[in-house]
Amino acid sequence: MKKLLFLAVFALASAVMYAGGYRVSLQGNKSLAMGHTGVAVVNSAELMFHNPAGLVYLENKLNISVGGFGVLSNIAFQNEMTGATERTDSGVGTPFYAYVSYQATDWLSLGLGVYTPYGSGVTYEDDWAGSHLINNIDLAAIYVQGSAAFKINEFLSVSGGFIYVTGSVNFNRNLSRSLADLEGNRSEVTIDASGVSNTGWTVSAMFNVSEKFRLGATYRSLIRLEADEATATFDNIPNSPGTPFADTNASAELPLPAEMTVGLSYEFCDKWLFAFDLNTTFWGVYESLDIDFENPAIPDSFNARNYKNSINARFGLQYEASDKFTLRGGYYYDQSPVQAGYFAPETPRNDSNNYTAGLSFKVNERLDIDASFLYVHSIEVDASYDYYFESGVAAPFAGTYKTNAFVPGLGVTYKL
Repeated sequence: MKKLLFLAVFALASAVMYAGGYRVSLQGNKSLAMGHTGVAVVNSAELMFHNPAGLVYLENKLNISVGGFGVLSNIAFQNEMTGATERTDSGVGTPFYAYVSYQATDWLSLGLGVYTPYGSGVTYEDDWAGSHLINNIDLAAIYVQGSAAFKINEFLSVSGGFIYVTGSVNFNRNLSRSLADLEGNRSEVTIDASGVSNTGWTVSAMFNVSEKFRLGATYRSLIRLEADEATATFDNIPNSPGTPFADTNASAELPLPAEMTVGLSYEFCDKWLFAFDLNTTFWGVYESLDIDFENPAIPDSFNARNYKNSINARFGLQYEASDKFTLRGGYYYDQSPVQAGYFAPETPRNDSNNYTAGLSFKVNERLDIDASFLYVHSIEVDASYDYYFESGVAAPFAGTYKTNAFVPGLGVTYKL
């Protein structure tokens, strides 16, 4: 059982990257409704996330965008050996965002953004078939981003800024497939960490080919989160001599990968806008996870992850239906970075098709109400996790996974 615990701390890494076992990008209602495009779209302070360089092209001096989402998701699992099925009780996550931009001069705009791109959880039934890998996980993460945008001329603008990330995670799993106390209660461990934080940076550019055609690019740096004060709490441990499972602290380092997004937007037929983004996330940096336990009786753990870089294509359309209503729709394909043999139930991260829609209602010249809806349909996958060891013997965990999510959103845009 020496290597069992690394999976519990590994969930700290997984949860930060995957909200509720999948990744859903929720950084604005206008952009999400258009297939999560926005790197070359100038329409609100949501540019703070997608491309801060575009802030200098907003018409108003002050721009504010605030909103949130309700995430309803589930994961269905079927054991390929027994045919037994399990389904998560993932509940409702409520990520939010708040952006503000200010045009300081004709050539300088400043912006600040606060958003929670990862903030849901997964709960399986107690003692399910994969309880030695996960019972439940809950995540809260907050991102703070500040940027300054500079207009070089009427065609070109650039931006640079900082990113601060802070988060917490709580994760529970059984220690093995059979270990229990004298009353038959399964032995388990809970990993809890809070205040995990670090900083990074972002740069972007926007080029106006013409009044109707724009190009954009944004790069976010690699950020390493170091959990130095995580706690490991053990319950229902057999009272036997030599057991190493005593409450202790643990530390781990997680690389959050860099990403690059390029895209374009084109206005046509007066009322239509088409947008396309191509996102590359450099997951290849996540090669392994090393865990240090403060209790010397629990050996440190090492595990290779060998993720691959992923490329995601995003498409969006916007239609000015009237003076009051703007309609939007979109689609994006989300490619999983998980390779064969590394598919764990706390991160059942298979490729997905994502369909979006939404609208804005213009209350007056200063205020818009924005609504969006996202449906995530992950492609059914037969997969296994081959790196669980019990008594030194590999015990792969395999099955069929189906995941989906429904994400309604509501926000406001204010201009002054």
